[in-house]
Amino acid sequence: MPELPDVTVYVEALRRHVEGEVLERARIKSVFLVRTPEPKVSEAEGRRVRGVERMGKRILLEMDDDLFLVFHLMVTGRFKWRKPGAGLPGRMGLAAFDFANGTLLLTEAGRHKRASLHLVAGREGLADFDSRGLEVLDCGPGAFEERLRSENHTLKRALTSPRLFSGIGNAYSDEILHRARLSPLQWTSRLDPEQVARLHACVQQVLVEWIERTRAEVGEGFPEKVTAFREGMAVHGRFGQPCPDCGTPVQRIVRAENEINYCAACQTGGQVYADRALSRLLKGDWPRTLEEWEQTRGSG
Repeated sequence: MPELPDVTVYVEALRRHVEGEVLERARIKSVFLVRTPEPKVSEAEGRRVRGVERMGKRILLEMDDDLFLVFHLMVTGRFKWRKPGAGLPGRMGLAAFDFANGTLLLTEAGRHKRASLHLVAGREGLADFDSRGLEVLDCGPGAFEERLRSENHTLKRALTSPRLFSGIGNAYSDEILHRARLSPLQWTSRLDPEQVARLHACVQQVLVEWIERTRAEVGEGFPEKVTAFREGMAVHGRFGQPCPDCGTPVQRIVRAENEINYCAACQTGGQVYADRALSRLLKGDWPRTLEEWEQTRGSG
C-alpha cells in the first residue's frame, strides 16, 4: 500500500506532469471506482489542474472552480504516466485521465477493487476525508508524545491509525519500530519518556530516508515501481531472512489480512510471538480487515 514516502513522491511527480494542464477527458472503466454520484466525473473535463496535494494517504487534484478529485489507492492501486491517448490495460485498468501532454492511468492489481475516486465541490467538503492524523514530519517531540498517549493501543496499531498519525501504514511502521528497537505489541501507555523520544526520532528518520531514496530513484520521471516491499528494508516483507543488524531471522505475525514483521533479538528481548498469542494480546485492538485498518473514521 502506498504510504507517506510513496504518496509524497506521487504528488511531486503529478505536479510536474499535470499541474497547469487541462483535463481533456476522463475515461472511467471500473464501475467500482467512483464513489460519489455528484458531481459527475465529466464535470472535471475541460478544467485545469490548479494544484496537487496529499491528505493522509489520499491524493487530491484541485481543478478549476474549486472542484477536487480525491484518490485513495488503497492496497494495489497505482498511477502510471503514459503517452497521450494511451489505452487502459485489461483487467488492471480502472480509469484514464487524458491531458495534451500525456495520459494518467489508474490501475489496480488483484480481484478486490478497493481503490476509490471521490469528486468534491468546494474545499469545505474535503473535511469528510481528513482523519486529522498528526503530520509526523512537521511535529515536535511534545506533540508526538501527546498524540501517541491520547489512546492506549499497541505501537503497531497506534502508528498505523490514520486518526492518530498521518500517512504511516503497515510497511513503514515495521521499519520504524525496528529502528526504534521497540516491540510492535508494546502498549503506548507503558512507554517511558526515553522510548517515546526514540520512537519520534525514528519515525522522522525512516520516513525522510525513504522519501529521499524514492525521489532519487524517480528523478524527474514518474514512479513506476511503487511497492510495500523495497530492497533495503530491514524487516518488512523479509520473514525468515537475517536481520541486517544482528543476523537473527526476521519473524512475522499474521492476523487476517494483516502482517507484522519484526526482529525478536532487536525488538522483543528474544521473545517470538505466535499468532495465537497475538490474538490473545490484541483482542479488539487489531483491525480485522484491510478496510477496517484503512477506514478508521472512514479515512486514511
